[in-house]
Amino acid sequence: MVDFIKQETERFAIKKCVIGLSGGIDSSVAAYLTQKAVGSNNLFGLLMPYKASSKDSITDALTVANKLKIKTKVIDVTDAADALVGNGKLDNVRRGNIIARTRMIYLYDYSFEKHALVIGTGNKTELLLGYTTLYGDSASAINPLGDLYKTQVWQLAGLLKIPKNIIKKKPSADLWIGQTDEGELGFTYEFVDKFLYYLIDCRYTDEELNKLGFKRDFIKRVKHIIVRNQFKRVPPVIAKVSNRTINVDFRYNRDWKS
Repeated sequence: MVDFIKQETERFAIKKCVIGLSGGIDSSVAAYLTQKAVGSNNLFGLLMPYKASSKDSITDALTVANKLKIKTKVIDVTDAADALVGNGKLDNVRRGNIIARTRMIYLYDYSFEKHALVIGTGNKTELLLGYTTLYGDSASAINPLGDLYKTQVWQLAGLLKIPKNIIKKKPSADLWIGQTDEGELGFTYEFVDKFLYYLIDCRYTDEELNKLGFKRDFIKRVKHIIVRNQFKRVPPVIAKVSNRTINVDFRYNRDWKS
């Protein structure tokens, strides 16, 4: 994955990278990998708390930044996000989507200022389940974690010697008080990762999955979630009307050297 980051930054001819540091396991692992690939001087960390964010999030994010010796900037997104929320009575998910997209606005603006690539922090579990905000936390230039299940990210964090309190704390997008990933999903990452591995990587049938101990209603539910969120995993679909269509026939422009 370190080689992947090196290769992709070279292809884009952009050496610097910027990452949103949340104090969580995914952004921490992505930051450690990126620092190994491009060095401390070429990596910037953006901390973007919201009024409901846990204080531990900032503390843990700064701990990671200090260990990696990277420069950081703190931007409170509360006023900007609340201006978009307005006086409407939005539920937690809609409000959370606005906060996530607000953070990405700041991240991409900062990337333009620094001429840096935005590093993605989404893992394979989140991408498959659609547990991500389109054009919010799912947006990035390159993503080193997208083929790692959440449980594998935890394992890698141990190898990278990321602070244990970050590894042990409950996963949370930190979008509202008391929010946890597993509480919102309704199952643990460990349980669903095992299911996803056999379903996606091993291509087990429903019958084979059932024999492993997964109940049929769970199989049906998770498969429906995966299919329903396919639109989040692909670039905007372009109607093909010419000989060479972007993202259909013409895909390798980043390999060209200017």
